[in-house]
Amino acid sequence: MTDKTNQEAGSQSIDDNTPKVTGIGGIFFFSENPDKTKDWYSKHLGLEVNQWGSSFEYRNANRPEEINYLQWSPFQKGSEYFSPSQKEFMVNYRVQNIEGLVKKLKADGVTVIDEIETYDYGKFVHIMDDEGNKLELWEPVDRVFTAMDLKTTK
Repeated sequence: MTDKTNQEAGSQSIDDNTPKVTGIGGIFFFSENPDKTKDWYSKHLGLEVNQWGSSFEYRNANRPEEINYLQWSPFQKGSEYFSPSQKEFMVNYRVQNIEGLVKKLKADGVTVIDEIETYDYGKFVHIMDDEGNKLELWEPVDRVFTAMDLKTTK
């Protein structure tokens, strides 16, 4: 393969709107004391923390000028946010074309827990995988986070 062919085979087109996961958007987990947990990670591992946890900043591989974010968040143990899952964690996946993805998932018999909700920072929906893990799908609007000018972990 030529270098050009390798580049084309290994990268998605900037105009690609295929309904799919494009990355990890967040890691959420239960904690006995979320504030203490955030403080520990800040003190010992250098995370920049805020009221939600820590936002990790990175560059989009297909559009290097674009800043993207991954959210790390401890939740109070017992929070209903992970329900109906009984697991101690939830993964948030970054997606493109969330409407098309939800349509495909429903057609495939995947349990879609709620309707797509839209906020200024993106669209969200929750699904269940075949092992009972609740997953959060997020079609982000990263520029909203960039405009907030929050301290981020880099």
